[in-house]
Amino acid sequence: MSGSSEREKRKAERLRAESATDAGERRTRLMQLAAGAAFLAVAVVLVLIVVNSSSSGSGGDTKLEGAAEVNQRLAGIPQEGMVLGDPKAPVEVVEFADLQCPYCKAFTEEALPPIIENQVKNGEVKLAFHNFTIIGEQSLPAGAAALAAGAQRRGWNFVELFYRNQGAEASGYADDAFLEAVAKGAGIKDLGKWNAERDKFTAEVEETTAEAERLGFNGTPSIAIRGPKTDGLEAIETPGSTGDLEAAIEAAE
Repeated sequence: MSGSSEREKRKAERLRAESATDAGERRTRLMQLAAGAAFLAVAVVLVLIVVNSSSSGSGGDTKLEGAAEVNQRLAGIPQEGMVLGDPKAPVEVVEFADLQCPYCKAFTEEALPPIIENQVKNGEVKLAFHNFTIIGEQSLPAGAAALAAGAQRRGWNFVELFYRNQGAEASGYADDAFLEAVAKGAGIKDLGKWNAERDKFTAEVEETTAEAERLGFNGTPSIAIRGPKTDGLEAIETPGSTGDLEAAIEAAE
């Protein structure tokens, strides 16, 4: 084979190698672009879902869950206003909460049930719910609606059922239709009276919010306790578990 032919052969092989390299790089760039486009598409969809779910303003779901369970669990326990349990119980635990607060929901659903089942039912402890409205503009009418339910001895049923069906914070779900659905599910007998009285409890919601601030609370849920060994109503660190709350109750007895 001549030297010229050998050079032509090496040149052809080099061109083929360079072409293959360029093609590989193009494929890599295309795959990167495709992956980026797919990521952006997913991100856009997620953003749209969040925006639509949080800003639709269409109100909450009026087909509630958990009404029968809540009413059955609280059946037979005395209620007076927003106090659950024997009025003569020596220890009172006061929960300052906002009905729209997800942490209040978690505390009520996780830490309180054993206390209700044992110390409250045994007459050792009574639980009081005080509104501390910090989430949004619907927290005030929601709190007043709970107090109106309390006037018919269904306040804790209202609170717990509200929590069971709580929507995203300040998303507009807690409208009149949602509150009325909660009232019905909580077993309020005179809905007309409940509806007519809601506004008059607004001042009390504002009073307990001011009370929470005087006690030095700046978040929800916040807990205070009153008992034979306390100096009146004392603010305590929010219990992280049922056991922590039981220890605080024992210290107050």
